[in-house]
Amino acid sequence: MEQLPAISPVTDPPSGSGVDLAWEVTKLGAGQTITVNKALIDAYQAASSPHSIRALKSDLEAFDLWCRCSHRSSLPATPELVADYLDARAGKGAKPASLGRYKASIAKIHQLLDLKDPTQTELVKLRLRAIRREKGTAQVQARPLRFKGPVRDVEREAPRGLNVRALLEACPDDLPGLRDRALLSVAYDTGLRASELVAIAVEHIVEALDPEARLLTIQRSKGDQEGEGATAYLSPRSVRAIAAWTQSAGISSGPLFRRVQVRRYKARAAVKGRRIDSISSRETWDLRKTLSKPAVPARLEFDVGSVALHPGSIGPIYRSIIQRAFDRGALSDLTADDLARLLKGVSAHSTRVGLNQDLFASGEDLAGIMDALRWKSPRMPLAYNRNLAAEAGAAGRLLNKLA
Repeated sequence: MEQLPAISPVTDPPSGSGVDLAWEVTKLGAGQTITVNKALIDAYQAASSPHSIRALKSDLEAFDLWCRCSHRSSLPATPELVADYLDARAGKGAKPASLGRYKASIAKIHQLLDLKDPTQTELVKLRLRAIRREKGTAQVQARPLRFKGPVRDVEREAPRGLNVRALLEACPDDLPGLRDRALLSVAYDTGLRASELVAIAVEHIVEALDPEARLLTIQRSKGDQEGEGATAYLSPRSVRAIAAWTQSAGISSGPLFRRVQVRRYKARAAVKGRRIDSISSRETWDLRKTLSKPAVPARLEFDVGSVALHPGSIGPIYRSIIQRAFDRGALSDLTADDLARLLKGVSAHSTRVGLNQDLFASGEDLAGIMDALRWKSPRMPLAYNRNLAAEAGAAGRLLNKLA
């Protein structure tokens, strides 16, 4: 172990250190000496995903900033300090789920520094329970992107509303459109989260028993931090979309879904050559001024990147696909007001929620849904299907008969 004195918050981290928790914790508890077991923190970083490390760092920085503004020391934290912090964040609109994460981050840094955990006291538990009682614990669910939209019978009913089929058909056949069609199709088939979706490489796609389908090997996921791996099914529809995208983009290996940079060139009108005697002596003498120039049409050029898309780009891409489909008339039963309302709820998780609901509507049991979407717990698939379950349940069936 080493004694690291607290340093000024304006001090820069070691060059090239990335997210260095051993350095980060020295910023906490200003004016105190903090004992850091660097080997323990390094082991924690090695055992955790980059996303978890970034989340912990972000939470600690927010907690430390609030403590400094309150003229209080963040480490070691007292139960009263943690309870006040959670109250303050709740007052700023933080949801109970977020407060639970903040509490867990404060607990984790105390455990890593071998300090008494203030979050386990009855005061903190009761304050958090009071906030949950006041605000409720329901989380805002992403707007589902179902294959045929909000239908009861996924096999027989025609698509309506916001539906994946219409979005796929509305994607243009240029490079961005081919990428978006493949991305949306694969996302719906697999129910992958954004971070898992952008991690797909061409090498992860393997043959299936059906010669027109493929299997996707999932190297790592949120519920599989140790990399046991899993397999998802890719429909012939997705296989065709992937082939069209990779062939047009010249992708044979590496990340499957990449940035496409678009360069737009405006049209130029034809220019008639000038008579040589019209060139004034006050001008720069150039015989090329006597040559005519043909009209140049507007054109687009595309550059495909070499690295994978960022997970944060998936939600905006989905919303762009939806807006483009609406503009093309592919979502004809939606009004502009409908579209604005629906777009607010669309996120990178929308395809996962949509597949979850379509599986439920098609009659799959909970075990099958959990297996298809690689859930470890039934809590989330049940939450995603809560509205459909109310319609398909005993009360829903009876009231439909009475109507």
